[in-house]
Amino acid sequence: MKRLFKIIPENVQATLLLRYFGFFKIPLLFFVKPCVVEISDNRVVVKIPLRRRTRNHLRSMYFGALAMGADCAAGLIAMRLIQKSSHNISLVFKSMAAEFLKRAEGDVYFACEQGSQIAHLVAAAIDSTDRVETLVHVTAKVPDKFGEEPVARFSLVLSLKKK
Repeated sequence: MKRLFKIIPENVQATLLLRYFGFFKIPLLFFVKPCVVEISDNRVVVKIPLRRRTRNHLRSMYFGALAMGADCAAGLIAMRLIQKSSHNISLVFKSMAAEFLKRAEGDVYFACEQGSQIAHLVAAAIDSTDRVETLVHVTAKVPDKFGEEPVARFSLVLSLKKK
């Protein structure tokens, strides 16, 4: 089994684990079918396809699906770093703010590039008995329609506590 995981690309493994997690823990996450495009200790990119399930009445992505994409991008990088730490740490988002700049009329890519800051937060959670928090930013883009121009920006307060 370990050999199989060595030949499967890391982003495909992460996608399968995300969907497994969604199926058993957060069914709505499984329903929108997110896909991990890129994953590392510093950066995560998650794609949510624009389909009938994620569209609103204007044929753009529904804001709930956009919020799920931001949650996935920030949460995945934190979960990856927590898993590497081998400690039992609970993860929750305390608050979220969103700025919608354009209508997302295509597949949306959510990027979180704060891996080093989240790694410091994980280390702080390991050393503390209190809950620790940091502000995490996620940018949403629709490259097929707008190139590198963001369609939305999200700010989430990530909160960690060692169990």
